[in-house]
Amino acid sequence: MDRLLWVCLGSALGGGARYLISLGALRLLGPSFPYGTLAVNVLGSFLVGMILPLGLGATSLSPATRLFLTTGVMGGLTTYSTFNYETLQLASQGGWQLGLLNLALTVVACLAAGILGIVVGRAALS
Repeated sequence: MDRLLWVCLGSALGGGARYLISLGALRLLGPSFPYGTLAVNVLGSFLVGMILPLGLGATSLSPATRLFLTTGVMGGLTTYSTFNYETLQLASQGGWQLGLLNLALTVVACLAAGILGIVVGRAALS
């Protein structure tokens, strides 16, 4: 039961962070593209890529802390369901180019951020 509570607490924090980042991106960059969703997915991919090697390769993170950070905080932060909806909305409103751009940017940037996160996480172990 303790693990469930840690995941729930982390999810609340991640969801709050997602909201604030998305709101900031909307204010800064406008509503023409889902920049906030892209930002949280890239950030979440980087952070999960960094946290997991630290948690699995060293005793610096307990299993409960790793669960709190990855399943909880990162699960609340990243928004692939929102990404899917927004991409389909862009496409259905006649913006197939914007829909495909969102898809391509998200996939490429998140993979790159994940690789970078793994590199940074492993380097922190050295």
